Amino acid sequence: MRPELLKATLKAIYNSNKRSVIIEGAPGGGKTSLVRETAADIAGTSEHHYVGSCQVFGDNLFGYVEKHMPTMVVEDFGIPDMLNTESNTFGYKVPDWFPAEYRDDLPERGFICFDDRNQCGAELQKVLANVQQARNLHGVRMKEGWMVVSTGNRQKDRAGANKVLSHLSDRETTYEYETHLDDWTKWAIDHNVQPELISFIRFKPAMLHDFDPQRDKNPTPRSWVEGVGAMVGNVPPEAEYETFSGAVGEGPAAEFTGFLRIWRKLPNPDAILLNPTGSEVPTEPSTLYALSGALASKATIGNFDRVCTYVERMPPEFSVLSISLATRRDPALASSAAFAKWAVAHQDVLF
Repeated sequence: MRPELLKATLKAIYNSNKRSVIIEGAPGGGKTSLVRETAADIAGTSEHHYVGSCQVFGDNLFGYVEKHMPTMVVEDFGIPDMLNTESNTFGYKVPDWFPAEYRDDLPERGFICFDDRNQCGAELQKVLANVQQARNLHGVRMKEGWMVVSTGNRQKDRAGANKVLSHLSDRETTYEYETHLDDWTKWAIDHNVQPELISFIRFKPAMLHDFDPQRDKNPTPRSWVEGVGAMVGNVPPEAEYETFSGAVGEGPAAEFTGFLRIWRKLPNPDAILLNPTGSEVPTEPSTLYALSGALASKATIGNFDRVCTYVERMPPEFSVLSISLATRRDPALASSAAFAKWAVAHQDVLF
């Protein structure tokens, strides 16, 4: 399931019966980030603070707890409380991250995200099964407004995933996470990913998430953004290829390094916008992809009419690409007169 639809589905399940969910997919796709961002969407704000290990969005609007299952032990879910020497019985102390119903320092609504759930062993899976079904931990009830969402890799990914116990699997709904180019583009623009990387991925969409467990390095959304995009301009030019190769592998690194050379030789977008009717329009697809992204990153309300004038001279698919990237980055551009005029001319591909 593509990310935007998966977000909408998580919200729908949360608003209905809060059935536990597991999101599975190849490493590096952004599964856990999606759960965290869905929590922020439900709260209606990304502003947050922390109460212990609980991320609280807004003014106590929605909580998010993330636990990394491979590094946990059974005792992390509670230990016997034997300090009361006046009693002949003992109960359990539950961990500070658990949203127990009696806690007034945590929001009434939230997600518990068990990250890399499939990498934990059978003993932890047994504990988790009871949290999901009975919604309690050692007899302590979980707040009614909280929902359990887990993420994990598949066994075929060879990322340390174990077989999931059948009774745990029966207590949750499994969704297959599908990396989607348009959804990633929207996310990348919203998170200020380098425009040259966005343009390259639009040019070579098959490289966005090409995971093969037989390879040492793979291009994934995570490795592109963190290992490549964040390094552009921050490492010496002569070290770029080796830096990129160490993140996404030799083939993708070579392709992106070549694309960067094209990007850096592009006509100055500012010069193009000074003369949108007379500036030369390239013909090579790789150069057109690069220029589409460069112009989109420069678009403002003040110059958008000139952007539209120039891209009208490009092949239609690149005109659409440039305007789409620009309006995703700044939605206010879609309310301009220049966009309205451009949209009428391209209504056959927009509507």
